[in-house]
Amino acid sequence: MPGDQLELMAHLMRRVGVGARRDELEELAARPYEDVVEELLHPETFTDPDQDVIERYLPTATSIELPSVPASRWIYNMANGPRPLREKMALLWHQIFATAFFKAVHARASIAQVDQFRENGLGSMRQILLDLSRDPAMIDWLDNSENHADSVNENYGRELLELFSLGIGNYTEDDVKAAARAFTGWTIVPGAPINPYEMNDPQFRFDPDDHDSEEKIFLGETVVSGEDVIEVIIKQEACARFIARHLYNFFVADEPPVPSWHQAPPVDSEAIDTLATAFLESDGDIREVMRTLLNSDFFKDARFQRVKSPVEFVGGVIKLTGAPQFPDLPMSELSRAAELMGQRLYDPPSVEGWHTGQEWFDSGTLTQRVNFAVEQVMDTSKPGIAQIIERVAADGDASPEQLVDRCLDLCGPLAVKPQTREELIERAQEGGALVFENGAGSEARERIGRMVQLIVAAPEYQFA
Repeated sequence: MPGDQLELMAHLMRRVGVGARRDELEELAARPYEDVVEELLHPETFTDPDQDVIERYLPTATSIELPSVPASRWIYNMANGPRPLREKMALLWHQIFATAFFKAVHARASIAQVDQFRENGLGSMRQILLDLSRDPAMIDWLDNSENHADSVNENYGRELLELFSLGIGNYTEDDVKAAARAFTGWTIVPGAPINPYEMNDPQFRFDPDDHDSEEKIFLGETVVSGEDVIEVIIKQEACARFIARHLYNFFVADEPPVPSWHQAPPVDSEAIDTLATAFLESDGDIREVMRTLLNSDFFKDARFQRVKSPVEFVGGVIKLTGAPQFPDLPMSELSRAAELMGQRLYDPPSVEGWHTGQEWFDSGTLTQRVNFAVEQVMDTSKPGIAQIIERVAADGDASPEQLVDRCLDLCGPLAVKPQTREELIERAQEGGALVFENGAGSEARERIGRMVQLIVAAPEYQFA
C-alpha cells in the first residue's frame, strides 16, 4: 500500500482521535480517504464500549467530588471507543465553552454538560448555542441565574459574544446589554448544592415573570428573547470566522491565544475563508464544516503542526501501548496524569479555557509528559508494544539506522528532525547491529523496547 496513504490516515486519526495502532492504520489505508472521513462524521452509527463493564470499574460520580472518574472514562473512550470524533468534538466545545467544576461544585451538572456536547457536537451551531444557554452548569458558571429583568447581570451575555461566538471587536457594549436583557429569566432550579450529599440535578427553567420582554436592538436587529439573539448571531460572518478559527486551531494547526485574535491574523487566512464559507452556506452545520476541513488540502498537509494537549498526549500513549483494552482500576489514573501535565477535564482554569500550543509546555509539565510516556511503554508485554517488537523482528536483522527507522515508522509513522534521528542512531549504535539469531533474540527485543522509549521521549512526539 502507498506509504503516503498510511501516513495520511495516521494524521487523520491523530486529529479526530488520539491516534491508531499500525494494524488499524493498515485497515483504514486500504479504504478511500473520503469514505473514512464520512464514517467518522457519523458517530451515531456506532456504539460506545460496554458501558456496564466500564461502570463496574469506573462508576459515574454521584456526589460533589471532583469528576475525575468520568474524566478517565472520557480519555479511555477517546483511545478505545469506535467514535473518536464524537469525543474530540466534546473536548473542543469544552475548551471553547469553558465551564469549571470549581465554582458550581456539582459533578453531575458538569458531566451532563459534556454529554450534551457529545450529543450535538457535530450538529447545528444554532442548537449548540441554544443548548448552552439552557445548560445548568453554564447558567451557574456565568451567573445567569442572577440575571433578572429588574437587575441585569451581563456575565453570560458578554461571554456569549466575546468568547463563545463572535470575538472582540464584532459587537458593542450596547449589544452586550441587549443580549443580557434577552436572557433574563433563563435560570435553574434547584440552585447549586449546599451540602456534600445533594443528589438533585439542577434543571433549566424559563421564568416569564423575570424576563425583560421589551424589544431590544442587537447587532442592528430587533430582538426580544435569547432565541432571537442566537438567531442573529448565527447569521453573522464574524461568527462563521470565529468558529472556523477555533476549528482550525483544534484540528489543523496551532493559532495564537484566543484573546489576541482581534489583533493577530490567522495562521492561514485562506483556510479560515474556506471554513467560514462552509459555515455560512450550511447555516452553521458543524458536520458540513468539518467535512470541508477534513477533506481539504490544508488539513492533509498540516502534519505535526499542533502540540498535543495533555488529554491527547495521555490518550495517544495508551493507544500506542494498546492498554488498557479492558477497563480496570488503574484507568482511574488517566485523568490524574493529564492533570499533572496541565489539563484537568471538567475544570478549565478560567472562562478563556486552556491556552494551547506552546503554552502547554513548561519544565514541569514537559517532564510529566516524558515520564508518563516512558513509564507506559516500558512494559513490553503490553499488546501495542509487543506488536511493534514483533513487527520489527519480522523484518529480520537490522543496522542501527534500520532499527531507528523501523521504530519511528511503527510509532506513528513519526516524522523527526535530522538531528533527532542522528541522536537516536547514536544510541542504537551502542549495541551494534540488531541480530535475532544465535540466541540473541531476547536481547534484540529489549533493544527495540528501549528504542521505543527514546522515541516517545523525543520532542517530536509532543506534536500531532
